[in-house]
Amino acid sequence: MARHVICNVTELPPGSRKIVSLESRSVGVFNVNHQFYALKNSCPHQGAPLCLGTVTGMTLPSKPGEYIYGREGEIIRCPWHGWEFDVLTGKSVYDPHKCLVKTYEVAVETEEETKSVETYTVTVEEEKVVVYI
Repeated sequence: MARHVICNVTELPPGSRKIVSLESRSVGVFNVNHQFYALKNSCPHQGAPLCLGTVTGMTLPSKPGEYIYGREGEIIRCPWHGWEFDVLTGKSVYDPHKCLVKTYEVAVETEEETKSVETYTVTVEEEKVVVYI
């Protein structure tokens, strides 16, 4: 499994997404409530760029005549035909057992050490540049 650094956490705030090309495949990286998820940018229906679709929520199970809306920011709708998928799992909202989108592992890592560059003092003496080591 190859490691690819996508961006700094601050460059992908909650509710945003970034589409990148990794090893010749398009992948959408999403920040959903400070958690990061990655999906293949291809709808299994007809290959549409899924990650360009609308990110929304959905109605939740409820009593007859009652409508409860939830999961805001967790559902992506295909821009071509409206198929909906769970960003967290890649599973289809309509048929989660048979239809899904490839997901990829995402991690937040910190740099182990700060790299520095050794510098030297430079002055100008009688129009000559001098470096002191």
